[in-house]
Amino acid sequence: MAIILGIDPGSRKTGFGIISSVAGRHEYITSGIIRLPEADLSERLKIIFDSITELIEQYCPQQLSIEQVFMGKNASSALKLGQARGAAIVAAVNQSLPVAEYSARQIKQSVVGSGAADKAQVQHMVKLLLKLPAAPSEDAADALAAALCFAHSNASLVAMAGSMRKYRRGRLS
Repeated sequence: MAIILGIDPGSRKTGFGIISSVAGRHEYITSGIIRLPEADLSERLKIIFDSITELIEQYCPQQLSIEQVFMGKNASSALKLGQARGAAIVAAVNQSLPVAEYSARQIKQSVVGSGAADKAQVQHMVKLLLKLPAAPSEDAADALAAALCFAHSNASLVAMAGSMRKYRRGRLS
């Protein structure tokens, strides 16, 4: 069984989602939003670091999955997003937790089937895949989608490794 912590980083709100994944079956554990106060960026980064550390200590995940930075129209916002990601990544690495990074497009493709999916589609598919009674908030859904993306990618790699054993010297054994 793998417990996966997904993070949707942000300098104002950081979403988190934790799932367990066993043999292709995924179960919801918890999710939410770390709401950051109107404070200096350094104080908000500390809150992200402390909150992620607390989640790791409480739920003992074996993996962190986080969305990569994308460059939008505002470079300043992208830099702040990168710093929020950095705080979350350092919290994970500080707890000896491996980190996997995925683009927003990869996450959407993994969960919805289209890299161009909108937030409502991600929320809907996360609800279906994890059998939730209601759709989670956008940030929590994105974090859960990041965790599901790792679970799906990891399952694909395991399946590929198993199928490679059938081949020897380019021939089917």
